[in-house]
Amino acid sequence: MAVKAEYLWVDGTQPTAKLRSKTKILADGEQPGIWGFDGSSTNQAPGDKSDCVLRPVFTCPDPLRGGDNIIVLCEVELIDGTPHPTNTRAPLVEVAAKYADQEPIFGIEQEYTFFKDGRPLGFPVGGGYPAPQGGYYCGVGADEVFGREIVEEHMDAVLAAGLHLSGINAEVMPGQWEFQIGPVAAPLVADELWVARWLLYRIAEDHGVSATLDPKPVKGDWNGAGAHTNFSTKAMREGYDAIIAGAEALGKKRQEHVDGYGAGIDQRLTGLHETAPWTEYSYGVSDRGASVRIPWQVEKDGKGYIEDRRPNANVDPYVVTRLLIDTICGDAAGQA
Repeated sequence: MAVKAEYLWVDGTQPTAKLRSKTKILADGEQPGIWGFDGSSTNQAPGDKSDCVLRPVFTCPDPLRGGDNIIVLCEVELIDGTPHPTNTRAPLVEVAAKYADQEPIFGIEQEYTFFKDGRPLGFPVGGGYPAPQGGYYCGVGADEVFGREIVEEHMDAVLAAGLHLSGINAEVMPGQWEFQIGPVAAPLVADELWVARWLLYRIAEDHGVSATLDPKPVKGDWNGAGAHTNFSTKAMREGYDAIIAGAEALGKKRQEHVDGYGAGIDQRLTGLHETAPWTEYSYGVSDRGASVRIPWQVEKDGKGYIEDRRPNANVDPYVVTRLLIDTICGDAAGQA
């Protein structure tokens, strides 16, 4: 029986890359192999040299089509087999392999906002604003929660795909939600996040709704949308000194991280709405107004993980995981 293989890849759109996909029909027993696409239509090649290559790196069941159909996430390569300049996964793989002995793992909290007809779900039709923030976070009821049917469908799809989903919740602004992938190592955590994003977009599409990763979807006194990234190494999971060392290491490369944490980060990291200013670096226990939060339980237990609260919702997960590994593991290796 023929199998529908949905090939996914990350394009070259700037400043924020987009997901693209197309379907390949595989014969009975055929494995997904390399494929091609028109890079001139995805901001990845000029028209006179438009061929780009898709190389499968992660495969999972397709929960939307069901049966034996699959989703195939790919890296983009040039025709000579080298990574395309827009391929951010390849450098992550190198860094992850370099510091594999430190056993870094991640949990990424993906916030997003539903939009319909140019307004967030829950915002009044015809203009204006809903009631101020306060009751929406983890809320219940038709006056406080919007889009739950899409969220539930997405949760079931992510689980059916076999991804490492650890939870969902309604967020602070109406129409804003979050799902979490992890804890798992890189590059797998980033691969799964891209697939989970694609499933979200695709399911919302069926409902006539767009799921957006805009870091500041509504200007003014409304929370932005982030991708808080939880990180630990073996040493951090065994002792508190490594927790502090990791937090200190991030402060040494503040600008490099901010530059890689998603377009429009200055609009979200203002020092308000549970953020620290993007121009400063800080860390603290149980402090959601710091750049990096050390959960209270971690301090109590004397081991655990840290939460980098700076990444935007639109961050490239291949970039944020590479930066965290390189900075924290590299610092630890230098001190060893």
